[in-house]
Amino acid sequence: MKIPFVNAYAKLPSTCFERLSPTPVKAPQLIRFNAPLADELGIDHTHCSAQDIADILAGNTVPNGADPLAMAYCGHQFGQLNPQLGDGRAILLGDVINQQGELRDIQLKGSGRTPFSRGGDGRSPLGPALREYILCEAMHALGVPTTRALAVVSSGEPVTRERPEPGAVFTRIAASHIRVGTFQFFALRQDEQALCALADHVLARHYPHIDIHAEDRYLQMFKAICQRQADLIAQWLLLGFIHGVMNTDNMTVSGETIDYGPCAFMDAFSANKVFSSIDQNGRYAYQNQPAIGQWNLARLAESLLTLFPGDEDTAVEQATAILKDYSRIHSQAWEQGMARKLGFSQVEAGDLQRTATLLELMEEGRLDYTLLFRRLSHITQAQDDRSPVMTLLDLPDCRKTSNLERNLHEWLDEWQQQLAQREQDATCASQRMLAANPAIIPRNHRVAEAIAAAERGDYSVFESLLQALSDPYKEHAEYLAYQQPPQPEEKVQRTFCGT
Repeated sequence: MKIPFVNAYAKLPSTCFERLSPTPVKAPQLIRFNAPLADELGIDHTHCSAQDIADILAGNTVPNGADPLAMAYCGHQFGQLNPQLGDGRAILLGDVINQQGELRDIQLKGSGRTPFSRGGDGRSPLGPALREYILCEAMHALGVPTTRALAVVSSGEPVTRERPEPGAVFTRIAASHIRVGTFQFFALRQDEQALCALADHVLARHYPHIDIHAEDRYLQMFKAICQRQADLIAQWLLLGFIHGVMNTDNMTVSGETIDYGPCAFMDAFSANKVFSSIDQNGRYAYQNQPAIGQWNLARLAESLLTLFPGDEDTAVEQATAILKDYSRIHSQAWEQGMARKLGFSQVEAGDLQRTATLLELMEEGRLDYTLLFRRLSHITQAQDDRSPVMTLLDLPDCRKTSNLERNLHEWLDEWQQQLAQREQDATCASQRMLAANPAIIPRNHRVAEAIAAAERGDYSVFESLLQALSDPYKEHAEYLAYQQPPQPEEKVQRTFCGT
Protein backbone atom coordinates (compact mmCIF):
# COMPACT_ATOMS: atom_id res chain seq x y z
CA MET A 1 0.00 0.00 0.00
CA LYS A 2 1.38 3.37 -1.05
CA ILE A 3 0.12 6.31 1.00
CA PRO A 4 1.30 9.78 -0.14
CA PHE A 5 1.95 11.25 3.30
CA VAL A 6 2.84 14.93 3.66
CA ASN A 7 2.70 15.00 7.49
CA ALA A 8 1.87 18.68 7.92
CA TYR A 9 0.78 18.30 11.56
CA ALA A 10 4.08 16.63 12.46
CA LYS A 11 5.86 19.88 11.47
CA LEU A 12 4.25 21.75 14.37
CA PRO A 13 6.20 22.28 17.63
CA SER A 14 7.07 19.04 19.40
CA THR A 15 4.88 20.00 22.36
CA CYS A 16 1.87 19.32 20.13
CA PHE A 17 2.37 15.56 20.18
CA GLU A 18 4.43 12.54 21.19
CA ARG A 19 6.01 10.50 18.44
CA LEU A 20 5.52 6.74 18.75
CA SER A 21 4.49 3.77 16.66
CA PRO A 22 1.29 1.72 17.07
CA THR A 23 1.50 -1.38 19.22
CA PRO A 24 1.13 -4.51 17.02
CA VAL A 25 -1.82 -6.82 17.57
CA LYS A 26 -1.83 -10.60 17.67
CA ALA A 27 -3.74 -11.63 14.55
CA PRO A 28 -5.06 -8.75 12.40
CA GLN A 29 -7.86 -9.61 10.00
CA LEU A 30 -9.54 -7.15 7.66
CA ILE A 31 -13.27 -6.76 8.29
CA ARG A 32 -13.97 -3.90 5.90
CA PHE A 33 -11.94 -1.55 3.71
CA ASN A 34 -13.48 1.57 2.17
CA ALA A 35 -11.80 1.38 -1.25
CA PRO A 36 -13.61 4.41 -2.78
CA LEU A 37 -12.46 6.60 0.12
CA ALA A 38 -8.93 5.24 -0.22
CA ASP A 39 -8.98 6.28 -3.86
CA GLU A 40 -10.12 9.80 -2.89
CA LEU A 41 -7.13 9.98 -0.56
CA GLY A 42 -4.71 8.95 -3.31
CA ILE A 43 -3.88 5.64 -1.59
CA ASP A 44 -2.61 3.03 -4.03
CA HIS A 45 -3.94 -0.34 -2.86
CA THR A 46 -4.03 -1.99 -6.27
CA HIS A 47 -1.54 -4.73 -5.49
CA CYS A 48 -2.39 -5.16 -1.80
CA SER A 49 -3.91 -8.31 -0.39
CA ALA A 50 -6.49 -8.12 2.39
CA GLN A 51 -3.77 -9.23 4.80
CA ASP A 52 -1.41 -6.45 3.63
CA ILE A 53 -4.11 -3.89 4.33
CA ALA A 54 -4.94 -5.48 7.68
CA ASP A 55 -1.29 -5.43 8.78
CA ILE A 56 -0.94 -1.71 8.01
CA LEU A 57 -4.29 -0.56 9.38
CA ALA A 58 -3.94 -2.62 12.55
CA GLY A 59 -0.59 -0.98 13.22
CA ASN A 60 1.56 -4.06 12.74
CA THR A 61 3.35 -2.54 9.75
CA VAL A 62 4.12 1.18 9.64
CA PRO A 63 3.79 2.30 6.01
CA ASN A 64 6.59 4.15 4.24
CA GLY A 65 6.43 7.90 4.72
CA ALA A 66 4.30 7.78 7.89
CA ASP A 67 5.30 9.87 10.91
CA PRO A 68 3.16 8.29 13.66
CA LEU A 69 2.27 10.37 16.69
CA ALA A 70 -0.25 10.81 19.50
CA MET A 71 -1.75 14.30 19.67
CA ALA A 72 -1.76 16.33 22.89
CA TYR A 73 -4.89 18.13 24.06
CA CYS A 74 -6.97 18.73 27.17
CA GLY A 75 -10.62 19.56 27.63
CA HIS A 76 -13.71 20.12 29.70
CA GLN A 77 -15.43 16.81 30.34
CA PHE A 78 -19.01 17.32 31.52
CA GLY A 79 -18.03 20.87 32.46
CA GLN A 80 -14.93 19.93 34.46
CA LEU A 81 -11.48 20.79 33.11
CA ASN A 82 -9.08 17.88 32.69
CA PRO A 83 -5.68 19.54 32.09
CA GLN A 84 -4.25 16.67 30.04
CA LEU A 85 -6.10 14.21 27.86
CA GLY A 86 -4.55 13.56 24.45
CA ASP A 87 -4.83 10.56 22.17
CA GLY A 88 -4.84 7.78 24.73
CA ARG A 89 -5.68 5.01 22.28
CA ALA A 90 -5.10 6.55 18.85
CA ILE A 91 -2.10 7.10 16.62
CA LEU A 92 -2.06 9.63 13.79
CA LEU A 93 -0.13 7.89 11.01
CA GLY A 94 0.08 11.18 9.15
CA ASP A 95 -1.87 13.36 6.77
CA VAL A 96 -2.31 13.26 3.01
CA ILE A 97 -3.66 15.58 0.33
CA ASN A 98 -6.83 14.20 -1.24
CA GLN A 99 -8.02 14.54 -4.83
CA GLN A 100 -9.63 17.90 -4.01
CA GLY A 101 -6.31 19.28 -2.72
CA GLU A 102 -7.39 19.12 0.94
CA LEU A 103 -5.37 17.78 3.87
CA ARG A 104 -6.83 14.68 5.51
CA ASP A 105 -5.65 12.86 8.65
CA ILE A 106 -5.29 9.08 8.78
CA GLN A 107 -5.62 7.86 12.36
CA LEU A 108 -5.65 4.40 13.90
CA LYS A 109 -8.04 4.18 16.85
CA GLY A 110 -7.45 1.34 19.30
CA SER A 111 -3.79 1.05 18.33
CA GLY A 112 -2.28 0.68 21.81
CA ARG A 113 -1.11 2.70 24.78
CA THR A 114 0.33 6.20 24.39
CA PRO A 115 1.79 8.67 26.90
CA PHE A 116 -1.77 10.03 27.21
CA SER A 117 -3.50 6.73 28.06
CA ARG A 118 -3.97 7.62 31.75
CA GLY A 119 -3.85 3.97 32.79
CA GLY A 120 -6.03 2.72 29.94
CA ASP A 121 -5.15 -0.21 27.71
CA GLY A 122 -5.16 1.84 24.50
CA ARG A 123 -7.42 -0.65 22.76
CA SER A 124 -10.91 -0.67 21.31
CA PRO A 125 -13.55 -3.38 21.50
CA LEU A 126 -15.00 -4.52 18.20
CA GLY A 127 -18.48 -3.11 18.96
CA PRO A 128 -17.52 0.58 19.26
CA ALA A 129 -15.25 0.29 16.19
CA LEU A 130 -18.13 -1.06 14.08
CA ARG A 131 -20.48 1.50 15.59
CA GLU A 132 -18.21 4.37 14.58
CA TYR A 133 -17.82 2.93 11.08
CA ILE A 134 -21.60 2.72 10.66
CA LEU A 135 -22.40 6.11 12.17
CA CYS A 136 -19.81 8.22 10.41
CA GLU A 137 -20.53 6.69 6.99
CA ALA A 138 -24.27 7.14 7.59
CA MET A 139 -23.72 10.80 8.52
CA HIS A 140 -21.67 11.31 5.37
CA ALA A 141 -24.46 9.86 3.26
CA LEU A 142 -26.94 12.14 5.06
CA GLY A 143 -24.85 15.15 4.01
CA VAL A 144 -23.53 16.09 7.46
CA PRO A 145 -19.86 17.15 7.89
CA THR A 146 -18.18 14.21 9.57
CA THR A 147 -15.08 12.14 10.00
CA ARG A 148 -15.02 9.10 7.70
CA ALA A 149 -14.25 5.40 8.02
CA LEU A 150 -11.41 3.93 5.98
CA ALA A 151 -11.27 0.49 7.58
CA VAL A 152 -11.94 -1.71 10.56
CA VAL A 153 -9.63 -4.59 11.43
CA SER A 154 -10.13 -7.27 14.07
CA SER A 155 -7.13 -7.61 16.34
CA GLY A 156 -7.36 -11.30 17.29
CA GLU A 157 -7.03 -10.21 20.92
CA PRO A 158 -9.67 -9.79 23.64
CA VAL A 159 -10.34 -6.40 25.19
CA THR A 160 -11.70 -6.34 28.72
CA ARG A 161 -14.39 -3.83 29.63
CA GLU A 162 -17.30 -5.09 31.74
CA ARG A 163 -16.52 -8.44 30.14
CA PRO A 164 -13.94 -9.75 27.66
CA GLU A 165 -14.83 -8.59 24.14
CA PRO A 166 -13.20 -9.10 20.75
CA GLY A 167 -10.79 -6.27 19.90
CA ALA A 168 -10.48 -4.13 16.79
CA VAL A 169 -8.64 -1.17 15.29
CA PHE A 170 -10.65 1.51 13.46
CA THR A 171 -9.08 3.76 10.83
CA ARG A 172 -10.57 7.24 10.97
CA ILE A 173 -10.19 9.94 8.34
CA ALA A 174 -10.66 13.58 9.34
CA ALA A 175 -10.16 17.02 7.88
CA SER A 176 -8.08 17.21 11.03
CA HIS A 177 -8.23 15.94 14.59
CA ILE A 178 -7.59 19.42 16.01
CA ARG A 179 -10.13 20.18 18.72
CA VAL A 180 -11.19 23.02 20.98
CA GLY A 181 -9.26 21.09 23.62
CA THR A 182 -6.09 21.26 21.52
CA PHE A 183 -6.06 25.05 21.87
CA GLN A 184 -7.01 24.76 25.53
CA PHE A 185 -3.95 22.58 26.12
CA PHE A 186 -1.52 25.31 25.06
CA ALA A 187 -3.46 28.23 26.51
CA LEU A 188 -3.49 26.49 29.90
CA ARG A 189 0.30 26.12 29.71
CA GLN A 190 0.75 29.68 28.40
CA ASP A 191 2.68 28.26 25.45
CA GLU A 192 2.27 31.20 23.08
CA GLN A 193 4.61 29.74 20.46
CA ALA A 194 2.66 26.52 20.10
CA LEU A 195 -0.66 28.38 20.28
CA CYS A 196 0.34 30.66 17.38
CA ALA A 197 1.77 27.80 15.35
CA LEU A 198 -1.41 25.76 15.84
CA ALA A 199 -3.64 28.72 14.93
CA ASP A 200 -1.63 29.40 11.76
CA HIS A 201 -1.89 25.72 10.84
CA VAL A 202 -5.67 25.80 11.30
CA LEU A 203 -5.98 28.99 9.24
CA ALA A 204 -4.03 27.51 6.34
CA ARG A 205 -5.70 24.12 6.58
CA HIS A 206 -9.35 24.94 7.25
CA TYR A 207 -9.85 28.65 6.54
CA PRO A 208 -7.58 29.55 3.61
CA HIS A 209 -9.95 32.38 2.61
CA ILE A 210 -8.76 34.38 5.64
CA ASP A 211 -5.77 36.64 4.94
CA ILE A 212 -2.89 35.20 6.94
CA HIS A 213 -1.43 38.71 7.27
CA ALA A 214 -4.60 40.38 8.57
CA GLU A 215 -4.27 41.81 12.07
CA ASP A 216 -7.56 40.25 13.12
CA ARG A 217 -6.95 36.88 11.37
CA TYR A 218 -7.38 34.84 14.56
CA LEU A 219 -10.60 36.67 15.41
CA GLN A 220 -11.86 35.92 11.90
CA MET A 221 -10.87 32.29 12.41
CA PHE A 222 -12.82 32.13 15.66
CA LYS A 223 -15.88 33.60 13.94
CA ALA A 224 -15.60 31.06 11.11
CA ILE A 225 -15.32 28.17 13.60
CA CYS A 226 -18.44 29.44 15.41
CA GLN A 227 -20.36 29.63 12.13
CA ARG A 228 -19.46 26.06 11.19
CA GLN A 229 -20.41 24.70 14.59
CA ALA A 230 -23.71 26.58 14.58
CA ASP A 231 -24.56 25.06 11.21
CA LEU A 232 -23.35 21.59 12.20
CA ILE A 233 -25.42 21.38 15.38
CA ALA A 234 -28.47 22.62 13.47
CA GLN A 235 -28.00 19.68 11.10
CA TRP A 236 -27.82 17.29 14.06
CA LEU A 237 -31.10 18.58 15.45
CA LEU A 238 -32.83 18.46 12.07
CA LEU A 239 -32.01 14.75 11.81
CA GLY A 240 -32.81 13.87 15.44
CA PHE A 241 -29.15 13.13 16.24
CA ILE A 242 -27.74 13.21 19.77
CA HIS A 243 -23.94 13.30 20.02
CA GLY A 244 -23.95 12.19 23.63
CA VAL A 245 -20.59 13.51 24.83
CA MET A 246 -20.00 17.08 23.65
CA ASN A 247 -16.88 17.67 25.71
CA THR A 248 -14.49 20.32 24.38
CA ASP A 249 -12.07 17.57 23.35
CA ASN A 250 -14.86 16.19 21.11
CA MET A 251 -15.48 19.41 19.15
CA THR A 252 -13.31 19.92 16.08
CA VAL A 253 -12.25 23.33 14.79
CA SER A 254 -12.90 22.06 11.25
CA GLY A 255 -16.65 21.79 11.85
CA GLU A 256 -16.83 18.01 11.47
CA THR A 257 -18.74 15.60 13.69
CA ILE A 258 -16.18 13.51 15.58
CA ASP A 259 -16.08 10.72 18.17
CA TYR A 260 -19.14 8.56 17.65
CA GLY A 261 -19.21 7.02 21.09
CA PRO A 262 -22.47 7.13 23.04
CA CYS A 263 -24.40 8.80 20.20
CA ALA A 264 -27.70 7.82 18.62
CA PHE A 265 -30.61 8.98 16.47
CA MET A 266 -33.95 9.37 18.21
CA ASP A 267 -36.87 7.12 17.40
CA ALA A 268 -39.79 8.66 19.33
CA PHE A 269 -39.30 12.41 19.68
CA SER A 270 -38.25 13.72 23.08
CA ALA A 271 -36.56 17.08 23.52
CA ASN A 272 -34.76 15.84 26.65
CA LYS A 273 -33.65 12.51 25.17
CA VAL A 274 -30.31 11.20 26.42
CA PHE A 275 -28.54 8.02 25.27
CA SER A 276 -25.09 8.25 26.84
CA SER A 277 -24.60 5.88 29.76
CA ILE A 278 -22.35 8.44 31.46
CA ASP A 279 -24.59 11.51 31.03
CA GLN A 280 -26.48 11.06 34.28
CA ASN A 281 -27.81 14.64 34.47
CA GLY A 282 -28.71 15.15 30.81
CA ARG A 283 -26.07 17.80 30.14
CA TYR A 284 -25.83 16.65 26.51
CA ALA A 285 -29.53 15.93 25.92
CA TYR A 286 -30.94 16.57 22.44
CA GLN A 287 -32.28 20.08 23.07
CA ASN A 288 -29.20 21.17 25.06
CA GLN A 289 -26.76 20.67 22.19
CA PRO A 290 -26.92 24.21 20.73
CA ALA A 291 -26.22 25.83 24.12
CA ILE A 292 -23.42 23.35 24.85
CA GLY A 293 -21.89 24.20 21.48
CA GLN A 294 -21.86 27.86 22.47
CA TRP A 295 -20.39 27.00 25.90
CA ASN A 296 -17.59 25.03 24.25
CA LEU A 297 -16.87 27.88 21.85
CA ALA A 298 -16.62 30.26 24.81
CA ARG A 299 -13.82 28.02 26.11
CA LEU A 300 -12.14 28.30 22.71
CA ALA A 301 -12.45 32.11 22.88
CA GLU A 302 -10.74 32.08 26.28
CA SER A 303 -7.90 30.04 24.80
CA LEU A 304 -7.43 32.39 21.83
CA LEU A 305 -7.88 35.65 23.71
CA THR A 306 -4.18 36.61 23.71
CA LEU A 307 -4.13 36.28 19.90
CA PHE A 308 -7.01 38.69 19.30
CA PRO A 309 -6.19 42.34 18.41
CA GLY A 310 -6.39 45.10 21.02
CA ASP A 311 -6.14 44.96 24.78
CA GLU A 312 -7.83 42.30 26.91
CA ASP A 313 -11.08 44.26 27.32
CA THR A 314 -11.33 44.80 23.57
CA ALA A 315 -10.57 41.14 22.88
CA VAL A 316 -13.27 40.00 25.32
CA GLU A 317 -15.78 42.42 23.79
CA GLN A 318 -15.07 41.17 20.26
CA ALA A 319 -15.27 37.50 21.23
CA THR A 320 -18.50 38.06 23.17
CA ALA A 321 -20.13 39.69 20.15
CA ILE A 322 -19.24 36.68 18.01
CA LEU A 323 -20.55 34.25 20.63
CA LYS A 324 -23.82 36.16 20.80
CA ASP A 325 -24.09 35.96 17.02
CA TYR A 326 -23.66 32.17 17.22
CA SER A 327 -27.22 31.86 18.55
CA ARG A 328 -28.61 33.83 15.60
CA ILE A 329 -26.65 31.78 13.05
CA HIS A 330 -27.73 28.50 14.63
CA SER A 331 -31.37 29.52 14.89
CA GLN A 332 -31.39 30.73 11.31
CA ALA A 333 -29.85 27.47 10.06
CA TRP A 334 -32.31 25.39 12.07
CA GLU A 335 -35.34 27.43 10.97
CA GLN A 336 -34.31 27.25 7.32
CA GLY A 337 -33.75 23.51 7.66
CA MET A 338 -37.14 23.02 9.29
CA ALA A 339 -38.78 25.04 6.52
CA ARG A 340 -37.28 22.64 3.96
CA LYS A 341 -38.40 19.64 6.03
CA LEU A 342 -41.95 21.04 5.84
CA GLY A 343 -41.77 21.82 2.12
CA PHE A 344 -41.35 25.59 2.23
CA SER A 345 -38.84 27.33 -0.02
CA GLN A 346 -38.21 30.08 2.54
CA VAL A 347 -38.91 31.00 6.13
CA GLU A 348 -41.88 33.26 6.83
CA ALA A 349 -43.69 34.61 9.87
CA GLY A 350 -45.57 31.89 11.68
CA ASP A 351 -43.20 29.07 10.67
CA LEU A 352 -41.47 28.97 14.04
CA GLN A 353 -44.76 28.57 15.89
CA ARG A 354 -45.96 25.99 13.38
CA THR A 355 -42.84 23.91 13.95
CA ALA A 356 -43.06 24.30 17.71
CA THR A 357 -46.66 23.06 17.66
CA LEU A 358 -45.68 20.02 15.61
CA LEU A 359 -42.82 19.16 17.96
CA GLU A 360 -45.18 19.51 20.94
CA LEU A 361 -47.58 17.05 19.29
CA MET A 362 -44.70 14.67 18.59
CA GLU A 363 -43.51 14.92 22.19
CA GLU A 364 -47.03 14.44 23.55
CA GLY A 365 -47.61 11.33 21.47
CA ARG A 366 -44.01 10.06 21.35
CA LEU A 367 -44.30 10.01 17.57
CA ASP A 368 -41.38 8.71 15.55
CA TYR A 369 -39.31 11.72 14.46
CA THR A 370 -37.86 10.39 11.21
CA LEU A 371 -40.97 8.57 10.02
CA LEU A 372 -43.31 11.50 10.66
CA PHE A 373 -41.31 13.96 8.59
CA ARG A 374 -40.76 11.41 5.83
CA ARG A 375 -44.45 10.60 5.61
CA LEU A 376 -45.42 14.27 5.60
CA SER A 377 -43.45 14.44 2.34
CA HIS A 378 -46.13 12.29 0.70
CA ILE A 379 -49.20 14.25 1.85
CA THR A 380 -48.49 17.83 0.78
CA GLN A 381 -51.96 18.37 -0.72
CA ALA A 382 -55.38 18.41 0.95
CA GLN A 383 -56.69 15.52 -1.16
CA ASP A 384 -53.77 13.21 -0.23
CA ASP A 385 -54.45 10.15 1.93
CA ARG A 386 -53.31 10.94 5.47
CA SER A 387 -53.32 7.36 6.69
CA PRO A 388 -49.50 6.94 6.42
CA VAL A 389 -49.12 9.71 8.99
CA MET A 390 -52.07 8.77 11.17
CA THR A 391 -50.95 5.13 11.42
CA LEU A 392 -47.90 6.41 13.32
CA LEU A 393 -50.32 6.71 16.23
CA ASP A 394 -50.41 2.91 16.30
CA LEU A 395 -46.65 2.36 16.68
CA PRO A 396 -45.53 0.56 19.86
CA ASP A 397 -43.79 3.63 21.30
CA CYS A 398 -46.66 6.03 20.65
CA ARG A 399 -48.54 7.40 23.65
CA LYS A 400 -52.10 8.13 22.59
CA THR A 401 -53.85 11.01 24.32
CA SER A 402 -57.47 12.06 24.07
CA ASN A 403 -56.89 15.03 21.78
CA LEU A 404 -53.82 13.91 19.88
CA GLU A 405 -55.52 12.64 16.72
CA ARG A 406 -57.80 15.68 16.43
CA ASN A 407 -54.93 18.13 17.05
CA LEU A 408 -52.71 16.40 14.52
CA HIS A 409 -55.47 16.66 11.88
CA GLU A 410 -55.86 20.36 12.67
CA TRP A 411 -52.13 20.90 12.32
CA LEU A 412 -52.13 19.06 8.96
CA ASP A 413 -55.04 21.19 7.73
CA GLU A 414 -53.23 24.45 8.49
CA TRP A 415 -49.88 23.22 7.11
CA GLN A 416 -51.40 22.04 3.83
CA GLN A 417 -53.21 25.36 3.46
CA GLN A 418 -49.95 27.23 3.96
CA LEU A 419 -48.20 25.06 1.39
CA ALA A 420 -50.96 25.71 -1.15
CA GLN A 421 -50.72 29.47 -0.59
CA ARG A 422 -46.93 29.78 -0.57
CA GLU A 423 -45.70 27.09 -2.96
CA GLN A 424 -47.11 27.11 -6.48
CA ASP A 425 -45.76 23.67 -7.36
CA ALA A 426 -46.82 20.92 -4.92
CA THR A 427 -44.45 18.48 -6.63
CA CYS A 428 -41.47 20.75 -5.93
CA ALA A 429 -42.52 21.07 -2.30
CA SER A 430 -42.71 17.29 -1.96
CA GLN A 431 -39.33 16.85 -3.63
CA ARG A 432 -37.83 19.46 -1.32
CA MET A 433 -39.13 17.48 1.65
CA LEU A 434 -37.90 14.13 0.33
CA ALA A 435 -34.43 15.64 -0.05
CA ALA A 436 -34.48 16.91 3.55
CA ASN A 437 -36.19 14.02 5.34
CA PRO A 438 -34.33 10.70 5.16
CA ALA A 439 -36.16 7.43 4.78
CA ILE A 440 -33.43 5.52 6.60
CA ILE A 441 -31.26 6.47 9.57
CA PRO A 442 -28.89 4.22 11.57
CA ARG A 443 -31.47 3.27 14.17
CA ASN A 444 -29.92 2.24 17.44
CA HIS A 445 -31.44 -1.25 17.51
CA ARG A 446 -30.16 -1.96 13.99
CA VAL A 447 -26.65 -0.89 14.95
CA ALA A 448 -26.83 -3.10 18.05
CA GLU A 449 -28.07 -5.99 15.91
CA ALA A 450 -25.11 -5.63 13.53
CA ILE A 451 -22.63 -5.51 16.40
CA ALA A 452 -24.13 -8.55 18.14
CA ALA A 453 -23.93 -10.58 14.93
CA ALA A 454 -20.34 -9.46 14.30
CA GLU A 455 -19.31 -10.53 17.80
CA ARG A 456 -20.53 -13.99 16.80
CA GLY A 457 -18.42 -13.83 13.64
CA ASP A 458 -21.25 -12.88 11.25
CA TYR A 459 -20.52 -9.62 9.41
CA SER A 460 -23.35 -9.95 6.90
CA VAL A 461 -25.74 -7.91 9.11
CA PHE A 462 -23.13 -5.13 9.34
CA GLU A 463 -22.68 -5.14 5.55
CA SER A 464 -26.42 -5.11 4.86
CA LEU A 465 -26.93 -2.16 7.21
CA LEU A 466 -24.13 -0.19 5.56
CA GLN A 467 -25.66 -0.84 2.17
CA ALA A 468 -29.10 0.32 3.34
CA LEU A 469 -27.62 3.51 4.81
CA SER A 470 -25.63 4.41 1.69
CA ASP A 471 -28.64 6.04 -0.02
CA PRO A 472 -30.75 7.33 2.88
CA TYR A 473 -33.03 9.75 1.00
CA LYS A 474 -34.39 7.09 -1.35
CA GLU A 475 -36.95 4.44 -0.48
CA HIS A 476 -35.89 0.95 -1.53
CA ALA A 477 -38.32 -1.93 -1.16
CA GLU A 478 -35.57 -4.30 0.00
CA TYR A 479 -34.67 -1.94 2.87
CA LEU A 480 -38.18 -1.26 4.14
CA ALA A 481 -37.47 -3.04 7.43
CA TYR A 482 -34.64 -0.59 8.16
CA GLN A 483 -37.14 2.28 8.22
CA GLN A 484 -39.14 0.81 11.07
CA PRO A 485 -38.66 1.83 14.70
CA PRO A 486 -37.82 -0.83 17.29
CA GLN A 487 -40.32 -3.11 18.91
CA PRO A 488 -40.38 -2.77 22.72
CA GLU A 489 -37.99 -5.71 23.17
CA GLU A 490 -35.55 -4.25 20.60
CA LYS A 491 -35.05 -0.84 22.19
CA VAL A 492 -31.53 0.27 23.10
CA GLN A 493 -31.77 2.99 25.75
CA ARG A 494 -28.08 3.42 26.60
CA THR A 495 -24.94 3.61 24.52
CA PHE A 496 -21.27 3.36 25.53
CA CYS A 497 -18.00 4.82 24.25
CA GLY A 498 -15.77 1.73 24.50
CA THR A 499 -12.98 3.23 26.61
